[in-house]
Amino acid sequence: MNIFQISWKNIINKPLNATLSLVLFALGVGLISLLFLLNQQIEEKFDKNLAGIDLVVGAKGSPLQLILSSMYHIDAPTGNISLKAARPFLNPKHPLIGMAIPISLGDNYKGHRIVGTTPKILELYDNVQIEQGRIWENVFEVVIGKVVAEKLDLQLGSKFYGSHGLIDDENLVHDDIDAFKVVGILEGNGSVIDQLVLTANQTVWAVHDHEGSDSDTTHHEDHAHAIDLSIPLSEYPDKDITSLLIKFKSRNFQTLNMPRSINENTDMQAATPAIEINRVYSMIGDGEEALRYLAFIIIFVSGLSIFISLFSSLRERRYELALMRVMGASPSKLFLLIVLEGIILAFIGYLIGILLSHAGMSIFAAQMEETYRYSFSGWEFMKEEAYLLFGALAVGFIAAILPAIQASNTDISTTLSEG
Repeated sequence: MNIFQISWKNIINKPLNATLSLVLFALGVGLISLLFLLNQQIEEKFDKNLAGIDLVVGAKGSPLQLILSSMYHIDAPTGNISLKAARPFLNPKHPLIGMAIPISLGDNYKGHRIVGTTPKILELYDNVQIEQGRIWENVFEVVIGKVVAEKLDLQLGSKFYGSHGLIDDENLVHDDIDAFKVVGILEGNGSVIDQLVLTANQTVWAVHDHEGSDSDTTHHEDHAHAIDLSIPLSEYPDKDITSLLIKFKSRNFQTLNMPRSINENTDMQAATPAIEINRVYSMIGDGEEALRYLAFIIIFVSGLSIFISLFSSLRERRYELALMRVMGASPSKLFLLIVLEGIILAFIGYLIGILLSHAGMSIFAAQMEETYRYSFSGWEFMKEEAYLLFGALAVGFIAAILPAIQASNTDISTTLSEG
C-alpha cells in the first residue's frame, strides 16, 4: 500500500471530520469562484455594450436609468424627447458630433425589445453585419438579432405582432395593425444587439399613432405604408424619440462641457455612459468585497478544521505511526503522509466548490437571461480558478504542517511501551 492510499484510508476512517472540513472548504472556494464568474460576465456585458458611445441624451430623470434603458435595454426609459429639441444633434455638419443614433422604445416581442432606430446603429457594435436578408426599407420591416431568431424560431419572411410596453403581455398585443415582417437577421457578436428587434423610428411612430387614432385600421395602414423612410428624421419636428446615442468626433474641452450645457439649458438630460457604469461597478464592488471577505473567513475556518481534525487524530494514531517507523518508514515519510492528507482534503474541497459555483452560475444564468435577455454561461472557466487551486492547496498544506511535524517526531520506544 503506497503513501497516497494510506492517506486516503486515514481520511475516510473519520468521515464526519472529513465531511465537515470538505463542506467548509467547498463553501469558501465556491463563493469566491462564483464571485469571479459573476463579476467577469457582468463586466464583460457592460464593457462590450459601451460600444464607444460618449453621451446619451434623453428625458430628465435618473442618468443611470437613461443609460440602462437606451444602451443595455434592461430598464424603463425616463420618457421621450421631441425631435424638435433633438434636431441640432442630428445635424450631420455638427462640429463636435460624429454620429447621433436616435432610439425609439415602447414595444416588445416576447420580451425582446423592439427598437426604432437607423441602420447606423450597426456601426456601434463592431460593424455587425446582416447574416441573412437585408436592412429594413419600409415601415413594419424589421431586422432581428441572432439570439432573437434562434430563441423565437424566426426566419426571413416571418411575421409577428408586437406588444405594448417592455414586458411580454398577451393582452397588450398590437394585432389590429400590420404585422412586423422579418427582412434581415444579424450575425451574432455577443452584444445587446443580438437580443433586439430593430426597425425604423417611423415604424414605432406608426404603431403608436394608431393607438391614439380613432380612424379605421385600413386608413391607418395606408398612411403608414406611405411613409418615406428616406426623409431625414429632423423633418419630423412634431414627433418624439426616446433618446440619442452620441459619439463625438474627438474629445476636447467643448465635448466635456456639453453634458452640463444640455442639463442646464434644455429640458433634456445628458448622461455619460462611462461615468454611470463606473458607479454601477462601485456599488457592485462594495457588496462583492464583503462577500469575498466572508469567503476568505470560511476558507480560514475550513483550514482550521483540517488542522484540528489532523491534530486530534494523531493521538489515536500514535501507535500506528510508531509501528510504521519500526517497519522502516522515515520521519520524512510520516511528515509527507500527514501533509498529503491535508492537501487531499483541500483538493477535494476545491473540486466540490468549483462544481457548486458553476452549477450555481448556471442557475443564475437562466434566471438573468429570462429577466434581462442577456446570455450568461455557468460553464466558462477562468485562469483565476487555477490561482484559486494553488491557494486551496496552500491552505491544506499549511493546516497540516504542525500535525505533520508532530507525526515525524514520534518517539518510537515511548509510544510502543505505552501501547
